[in-house]
Amino acid sequence: MSRPMRIAAVAVALLLAAGTAARAADTVTADDTARFLAGMQPSADSPLMPLTRDPAWQRHARFFDNAFAQLDQRQLAKIRAWSDVNLAAPRPTMFYLFSGPDFLYANAFYSRANTYVLGALEPVGAVPDLSRLPRGAAGSALYNVERSLGSILSFSFFITKQMKVDLHAGQIGGTLPILYVFLARSGKTIRNVELVALDDKGGVHTGSDNPGPNAVRGVRIAFAGSDGQARTLYYFSTDLSNSGARATGFLKFCETLGPGNSLIKSASYLLHSGNFSVARNWLLANSATIIQDDSGIPLVDYNARQWRFFPFGRYLGPIGEFPGRYQQSYAQLFTRAQPIDFGIGYRWRTHESNLLLAVKVPGGEAAPAETTSSAEPPPKPARPRRPRPPEPIPPSSGRRVFWFR
Repeated sequence: MSRPMRIAAVAVALLLAAGTAARAADTVTADDTARFLAGMQPSADSPLMPLTRDPAWQRHARFFDNAFAQLDQRQLAKIRAWSDVNLAAPRPTMFYLFSGPDFLYANAFYSRANTYVLGALEPVGAVPDLSRLPRGAAGSALYNVERSLGSILSFSFFITKQMKVDLHAGQIGGTLPILYVFLARSGKTIRNVELVALDDKGGVHTGSDNPGPNAVRGVRIAFAGSDGQARTLYYFSTDLSNSGARATGFLKFCETLGPGNSLIKSASYLLHSGNFSVARNWLLANSATIIQDDSGIPLVDYNARQWRFFPFGRYLGPIGEFPGRYQQSYAQLFTRAQPIDFGIGYRWRTHESNLLLAVKVPGGEAAPAETTSSAEPPPKPARPRRPRPPEPIPPSSGRRVFWFR
């Protein structure tokens, strides 16, 4: 090759490299998008940085800084401390059915999980390229995010009817933007985001794969915490009623990751209904521990030979929106409950909330009362200056009730 041709080839290569670098610089990463939506500074070279000079974003950032600081002080830090004392040996996977996009409390209760699986009716949606929003549209988009999170920031749960409206409003819709905000505000770094689908056998499909009929749509988010450890969050939009659970592969997929630890909170007492017996029985069969409020699995559906119970807080019965769900056995169980210093569930005020930790007994027979709520031996050594978990309490009913039908 002649010298002029070599010079021309080098020039072309440099131009191509410069173009590639420019395109890379123009790319908005998922983590930067999450931080921007959460009112946190994106990376210095992000195309979103100029948008942080918008007074609407700066107001949004101040609002979220204050709201999340209050929430952490009032509830999340206390939940993490409670979990650290009472969950001595958590499993790698946690399941959170009827969750909505509530990664915030999934992470607070199970901060050491490697895989989080959330499932609810709400659609996944999509996060648009925020750098391409029309001029002046960022403010209204951020307001919709704030509005979507209003109830959970105040009361610890999503109001379902309100969420159905909020998640379809404006240019930012679905659960994915909310998951982004919660991941960022929980100190996570998003590495990769991929839309996925489950076939009716529980197989995972990506890209243009055809999952077949009755596919369950979802998202898989790879992220890391401050420790740098790789973790995965799945959210699936799925019908958990008996007909939906039987027709789809969601629970089959979950079974490949279990047994795990489960969280049930503000679940509209759906698991009290015969129309949700498939999900209820699945949770009982595939959970090593279950943390729930009284809207979760009725106490009579637990097999007393398989579970130990650790009640916390106060049981005052359901709120007025859910008449007929009072459980006398729950009330008797909670007469010996240990106090908690945070609110949770529909009775979200501190000193009015109830929380039940149910621990499955290895081998299926109830063990003698112990001084730890660990689900797996050996027990975690007691830490100095920390309260001991309560003794397990068997159901007070004179009859044994089996969950399986």
